[in-house]
Amino acid sequence: MLICRRRFPSIARQIAGCIANPPSDQSLAGKFAATGPLSHHVHPHAIRARGLILQTVHEQPVRIERLSGSDSGIVEVRLDRPGAKNAIGKEMLKGLKEAIEMISSDSSANVLMIQSSVSKVFCAGADLKERKLMSPSEVQLFVNSLRMTFSSLEALPIPTIGVIEGAALGGGLELVLSCDLRICGEAATFSMPETGLAIIPGAGGTQRLPRLVGKSVAKDLIFTGRKINANDAMSIGLVNHSVPLGEAYSKALEIAREINQKGPLAVRMAKRAINKGLESEMLSALALEEDCYEKLLNTKDRLEGLAAFAEKRRPRYSGE
Repeated sequence: MLICRRRFPSIARQIAGCIANPPSDQSLAGKFAATGPLSHHVHPHAIRARGLILQTVHEQPVRIERLSGSDSGIVEVRLDRPGAKNAIGKEMLKGLKEAIEMISSDSSANVLMIQSSVSKVFCAGADLKERKLMSPSEVQLFVNSLRMTFSSLEALPIPTIGVIEGAALGGGLELVLSCDLRICGEAATFSMPETGLAIIPGAGGTQRLPRLVGKSVAKDLIFTGRKINANDAMSIGLVNHSVPLGEAYSKALEIAREINQKGPLAVRMAKRAINKGLESEMLSALALEEDCYEKLLNTKDRLEGLAAFAEKRRPRYSGE
C-alpha cells in the first residue's frame, strides 16, 4: 500500500482539534467518512503538518503527495527508505509500480516530480543484500519487472521530473533516465557501477543513457563504472539544470509550475509527438506531429487560450 498525502485546507481546523483532543479511532474515522476521496487514504491517526495530510507511520518506501490550490495538478512521488539509502528492493519496486499505475489513471495529474526524502542520497541502486538471497531466476524476474516499471514511468503521458540531491547510482540513475527532465543539486553524483559487479545495467541504462548523452560517452560511463559529479552531468547533457546544494526541489517545482499553467492536453500531445517522433523517420514523424496537432483543434482549451490572449488575462484550462 502507498501512503498518499494531500492538502485539504478546508478540514485543517478539524485535524488541529484532533491533535489537541484525540478522539477514539472509531469516532475519528467517522468524522472523515464524509470527506470523499480522503477517507481512502488517511490513517485514523493522521496529523496536520506543513499544510499536508500524512500518516504518522513511516515504514512505506514510496509516498505520493498531490499538491493543491494553484499547484493542483502537480504530483510528487517520494522515495523514503533511509535505512537502505533508498536501495530498490521488492517493497520499493512494488511501491513504484503502484504509484505509476495510480498516476497513469489520474486525469487530474499534469506533471510528476520524483525525489528522495532521504538526506544526501537519491537512490543507491539495487538492494544488493536482498539480491544476494535471490536465485538467478528470481534476479531475472526482479530485473525484468524493474525494467518494465521504468518503461511505464517513461510512457506516462504527463511530463516527469527527476529531482536529485546526492547519489543516483545504478538503478537510481536508470530511474531518473526514465524521466523527461532531471534537476540536480551541486553535490549530486551519478554512476553506472554494474560492470564492477560483473553485470550490466539491466533496467534500461544501456539504452536510455546513450540516447541521452551519446554512444561514446555512455560507453565510457558504463565500461568504467566511474562516478561523475553535477558539473560533469551538466556538461554531457545528463541533467537539465544543476543548482546550489539543497535547491533542486525548488527549481524542479518552479519548472513544474510553469508546465502546470500550460494547456494540459497540449503538453501531453507535445510529449507524445517528441517521444514517438524520435522513434520514426522524418516523414512519419511529421505525420505524427500533424495528428497530434489535429487532436487539439476542437478542444475547449484551445478556444480558451485564444480568448485569454485577446482579453489579456491568464487562461483557465480545464483539460477538455
